[in-house]
Amino acid sequence: MKQTIALLTALTCGVAQSSASDRIDFLNDVMPVLTKMGCNAGACHGSAAGRGNFNLSLYGGNPQADYEAIVREISGRRINLQKPEESLIILKPTFAIDHGGKFLMDDDHEGTQLLLRWIREGAEMVTHRELERVEFTPGSRFIEQADVDIQLHAEAFYTDGSSKDVTPWTVFSAEDSSAVRIDNDSAVATPLRGGRHIITARYLDSVAPIEIVIPLSNEPIDLAGQSSRNFIDDEVLSLLAKLRLPVSPQADESTFIRRLYLDLTGRLPEPDKVMAYLENQDQNKKEELIDELLRTEAFNEYWTYKLAKWLRMGTDPNDEDGIATYRLWLSKQIEKDVGYNEIARNLILATGNTHDVGPANFYRTVDGPREQAEFVSELFMGSRLRCANCHNHPLDKWTQDDYHGLASIFSKIESAQIVRVKASGDVINPRTREPAMARIPGEYYLKDKTKDGREDLVEWLIADDNPYFAKAIVNRLWSSLMGRGLVEPVDDMRTTNPATHPVLLDRLAEDFAANGYRIRPILKRIASSATYARSSNTLPGNTEDNRYYSHALRRPLEAEVLADAISYVLNIPAKYQGKANGQRAITLADPYTPSRALDILGRCGREESCEGETSISGGLTRNLHLLNGELINARISLEEGRLARLFDADTAPMDIIDELYLVALSRTPGSAERRFWREQLANMDSVEQQQRLLEDFMWSLLASSTFNSK
Repeated sequence: MKQTIALLTALTCGVAQSSASDRIDFLNDVMPVLTKMGCNAGACHGSAAGRGNFNLSLYGGNPQADYEAIVREISGRRINLQKPEESLIILKPTFAIDHGGKFLMDDDHEGTQLLLRWIREGAEMVTHRELERVEFTPGSRFIEQADVDIQLHAEAFYTDGSSKDVTPWTVFSAEDSSAVRIDNDSAVATPLRGGRHIITARYLDSVAPIEIVIPLSNEPIDLAGQSSRNFIDDEVLSLLAKLRLPVSPQADESTFIRRLYLDLTGRLPEPDKVMAYLENQDQNKKEELIDELLRTEAFNEYWTYKLAKWLRMGTDPNDEDGIATYRLWLSKQIEKDVGYNEIARNLILATGNTHDVGPANFYRTVDGPREQAEFVSELFMGSRLRCANCHNHPLDKWTQDDYHGLASIFSKIESAQIVRVKASGDVINPRTREPAMARIPGEYYLKDKTKDGREDLVEWLIADDNPYFAKAIVNRLWSSLMGRGLVEPVDDMRTTNPATHPVLLDRLAEDFAANGYRIRPILKRIASSATYARSSNTLPGNTEDNRYYSHALRRPLEAEVLADAISYVLNIPAKYQGKANGQRAITLADPYTPSRALDILGRCGREESCEGETSISGGLTRNLHLLNGELINARISLEEGRLARLFDADTAPMDIIDELYLVALSRTPGSAERRFWREQLANMDSVEQQQRLLEDFMWSLLASSTFNSK
């Protein structure tokens, strides 16, 4: 280390005579060292609590505070101007003395030398130029095979017109480290397998994705003959061809009608509807069926339920009137096909008595202005602004000022039974320790403190050029019908989490806006596509595909939909405490209506988002309940049920099997299935044994994964 210091002494001799522009720039030279070495990462001193009584802003989001922490705190011991080589900021990362973290730099490392030079120059808060943007390359790269080294590059551009290669101080990290190996010293990425891989590039607080696409097969695939019914299919097939993924055939008509009914109405189709559809030879029958279902009351009920979950519509145990009013209002919006932009406007601007004004209950969903800001950003922007509460968002553009500025807009809202705007109200920005100034996130501050900022928020949010609003809702609608969002999770839309099909997401959003932000047209667009109608049966080359739609994804039925479907097949209505006999689960306004069955099936309590995978799977508990629980077993043989009535009518056993297949799966048994059940029935010595077999058959049907999914 002595040789290094001697060299630096020679290099920095006569610093006083050098020009100001030659001096080390704290913001543009020192801060990148700290970021590259991981000092200000969340796992180190950039965590909210810091480490070892040393706290840095996450990824350098607050340079002034970082300078104070480095230079002024603990009596300046981190910086030793008399003996720079004995500064703690040098000794610890080089492991010259004990360091709670890992070894970061040796004595000859460029970062060590740069820090020493800065200290020798007086460790001043010198900044020569302002960073304007950083360009990371390649933005996207297509290569034919894995195990090819790709050189990564970062160029910083400044407001004075200058630029600089900052690749050595850029951190590159793979979204999936098992798929891409990165050498950060040489800035070389090596993809290890085929697929679409995302690398996050970070220089200071600038982050961007780098995409690498590698075909999943060595043989080109000709998809020119695949059916394309609209722009959805064009975009999906384009990427599948690029990835060389084979495409599963279209689902059979029985599978399609069952899937469509469940997706648009939350109900199983009635047998006569299934048979009429199967017998219909009209080439336009799919589109006609979609139009028919979009006009039904069942559609209104189901999509009221869907949006109620997105709105986390719950209830105060002491205020059932509010939730009933809220649900009724939402139902009317769906029935009238009101644009989602108007729904959003009415919710955000709502005031009044929550027992009379349905949308006013929107302000009783969460507690406090910060929680309201998080809820609004996730619901209407598809963005997790909550990550910018304690520090700037580590993977997005959002700052603490954005988070607390949006919260400030809601700080005057009194969310009691009567929702009103108060004369005053503040939230404190922890960065400034002062009342936050109301702000449209990522855009501008609202100067007039007396004005209700919700008007400005709504006008910005639902404007046609808003980059978040339309995409956030169409991504949710796509996820509902396709099993996963184009961006996943659906409430985490950011540049570093790009859509699998970005052009498709843009086109869907444009189509949604062009149709007045109405839900029905976009649902029709998706359901009319060949992509939606694809079979879930995989081919040898697309078995592992879970995001590019080469085949349909099997989706578990939501708890309420499954409970209703079981009741329908059994022909025995469910009973919910305090509700009319036979009320469908999806029409329950209160998600806390006592029901052990719904709890076990995995219903979402709506305290948080209901859009994660676990919210509809139920897991092992759900499966065990279907196999052994009373939901099915206790009702199969009841005398008012479907099976008992078929027995009473002396229906032939195979006819019973045919009917149950049709009711539950929207199809009749295949030849192998029919042969199997005939053999089983032939082995029964009495009518009683046949009836017990049919009870077992019905149980196995309702407990099967085929029945429990779509």
